[in-house]
Amino acid sequence: MPRFEIDVDPCEHITADAIGAPGQRVFYLQAFQAARTITVIIEKIQLQSLSVGIEQFLAQLSQQNPDLLEASADFVDEQMRITPPLEPVFRAGEIGLGYDKERDLLVLVVREILMDGDEPEDAAIVRYWCSRSQARALARWGVEVVQRGRPTCPQCSQPMEPEGHFCPKKNGYRH
Repeated sequence: MPRFEIDVDPCEHITADAIGAPGQRVFYLQAFQAARTITVIIEKIQLQSLSVGIEQFLAQLSQQNPDLLEASADFVDEQMRITPPLEPVFRAGEIGLGYDKERDLLVLVVREILMDGDEPEDAAIVRYWCSRSQARALARWGVEVVQRGRPTCPQCSQPMEPEGHFCPKKNGYRH
């Protein structure tokens, strides 16, 4: 049985952002419902994967349900920034996507990262229920958040420092 489960159903607003200098940023996923804010810490790669996954998921939904209206990707930068206080409930280990056709809502299921020896069923869970347009705006915003950081190496896709990068694809040659 999970330590706890939180359903943000439905989200009034959902976003992701990063705080800190490139290379030292902490990434957050945050949603609002009524007077509560539910925030989790995520990794940069999780935000990248989530952004791509949402777009792919929405494309599949459109193919399977051609009568669905196209989800909007419109957002206002200032509204997409995370809002203090930042009191994350946990650090994300897994993030999954689902869809409730009857309600026309996507769900982001976020499971707590587990420590060695923890049982998978003990992980806390947060479910963020949002519209397709909220999810698409999150995906597009997530791409922008990730791109604000360090540039990535065209060879290995790893972040590059200003002074260069130890690239495994170039046998460690610094460029």
